[in-house]
Amino acid sequence: MTLKTRYRAAAYVMTAVMAIPPLLPALAQDAGSVSVAELTPQAEKAIKRGLEYLANTQKEDGSWGTNFRVAGTALGLMAFMVKGHFPDRPPYGDKLTKAVEFLLRSCETGRGYMGASMYEHALGTLALSEAWGMSRDARLQKQLKEAVRIILASQNPAGGWRYAPQPTDADLSVTVMQTVALASAREAGIVVPDATIKKAVEYVLSCNDKGTGGFSYTAGAAPSFAMTAAGTMSLMMLGQRDNPVVGKGLLWLRSQPEGAFENAGFYYYQHYYAAQAMYQAGDTYYRQWYPRVRDSLLSKQTVDGSWPVQHGVETQFAILILGIPYRFLPIYQR
Repeated sequence: MTLKTRYRAAAYVMTAVMAIPPLLPALAQDAGSVSVAELTPQAEKAIKRGLEYLANTQKEDGSWGTNFRVAGTALGLMAFMVKGHFPDRPPYGDKLTKAVEFLLRSCETGRGYMGASMYEHALGTLALSEAWGMSRDARLQKQLKEAVRIILASQNPAGGWRYAPQPTDADLSVTVMQTVALASAREAGIVVPDATIKKAVEYVLSCNDKGTGGFSYTAGAAPSFAMTAAGTMSLMMLGQRDNPVVGKGLLWLRSQPEGAFENAGFYYYQHYYAAQAMYQAGDTYYRQWYPRVRDSLLSKQTVDGSWPVQHGVETQFAILILGIPYRFLPIYQR
């Protein structure tokens, strides 16, 4: 199925998800019936202004960002996709094509490896996968296979990944991004062994705190908002929707105080995952969560259409979160 077809289907129908156990009756009831949370005119305007900012700040080589150009470019490409924009189609097609070309060059230069860490590499792989799903460009397929090969070879014995492309150490943050990339590549027709997915599930579960239901950066550490959002979402992506751990993770997120919700250090990162987890969980969760994060994001947008920069990807993340009601997010639309 092409990416364009997936977008169109996603705009009208939510794919039915797997059955949820009695632990969370509301989650089971809503699983196949998510409806659109209100996308206010203010939110639509904010997305438009954000995209215009990205269009105006793209570098000549097609990239975004300074220190993390692969990550910035991959997320920038997907930020336009969330609104239904495609390479080679106006009004932003030429800019998206340049972004794809930048990622292809990065993959070729690194012999399959993109960016300065596996985190960047996974984001680049995800973006290439979604672009391949739309264009079926042979170059994209070739480089996507190479990018996936790097991820598969870098999984450590416990099932996780770390910042370097080596099967040594692991943490939940980097691991989750690899699982998202692999899920997208698998959907696009790239071979991802079941054993890899099984090991990844085992690692994510090892970072779960059975007492609280939260997730931690590494096994045994204290649970955090960002890691619980990432861990819960990744298990959904890995086919674990019916695992009680998912329900407990959602409850943990909803129980956190306002301070955790507005955590400045990982604000955009944590809500990138948390909003998707609530969306996948169903209407009861999504309708309560999305307006809250939407209004929070609107209050943070600056006069030029961007969001305050910490790592150079905040505007991209903000657009991806705000754009959930469009139902155009590729990899997360299942």
